[in-house]
Amino acid sequence: MARLALPGLLLALSACGAGPSALPEKPLVGARPGGYKETEATQLARAFQIHGVDVSKYQGNVDWLAVQQGGVQFAYIKATEGGDRIDPKFVQNWQGARAAGLPRGAYHFVYWCRPWNENMAWFEKNVPPEPDALPPVLDVEATPDSPTCPRRLERDPTLREIKAMLVEMERYYGKKPIIYTTVDFYGAIIDGALTEYPIWIRSTKHRPSVKYGDRAWHFWQYQSDALVHGIPTKVDRNAFYGDEKDWKTWLKGNGLAAN
Repeated sequence: MARLALPGLLLALSACGAGPSALPEKPLVGARPGGYKETEATQLARAFQIHGVDVSKYQGNVDWLAVQQGGVQFAYIKATEGGDRIDPKFVQNWQGARAAGLPRGAYHFVYWCRPWNENMAWFEKNVPPEPDALPPVLDVEATPDSPTCPRRLERDPTLREIKAMLVEMERYYGKKPIIYTTVDFYGAIIDGALTEYPIWIRSTKHRPSVKYGDRAWHFWQYQSDALVHGIPTKVDRNAFYGDEKDWKTWLKGNGLAAN
């Protein structure tokens, strides 16, 4: 994956070693009144132009028109988990975001005690291959506390399963899928592998390079306690790596027309 042009402000900060205090004080995209914990991540995220949210049943009933009108530019929506669970708000969120004109995509949370093909068959059964959807996301995380899945993940076989799922996603949806992962799973399994796929990273305290080094990324989940217009609960907020021109180019490359 080619790295997109780094936003000028963040590049300058990286070069001079300036801290978050050097960034302009402006509200984060879509913010509604309320408090949250300010971090290096939320400060640095202000250097990016394109911001979105990811939601699941835990966000309750989302007013997608208010989300869109508040300035949020994309949404990822939890669809399925494993081989038999669908998020009860998926259909409502999927249809609502589309009706509001908000670019949206679906993600699947992998359950490691079901075969990879069963994970994918369930996702495909519940998420239609719509041409105006964002590329699908494969959410890969360690689940050591799962009461039903005691499996201990080993790097090589786990990478083979992830690769098989990504290949199947691309075959079915016609778009190169995105890997979502957390710091611990990235370090244990993904670091140095699957570089041909876009990656969506999570780092809610620090700049991405602290935990992910120089790995190129497309999306950054930089906040877990965001307060966003149209969403009644706290929600994850994410930044896209690039400016508005990069965003329009990426949308076009995935068959979507930019607003």
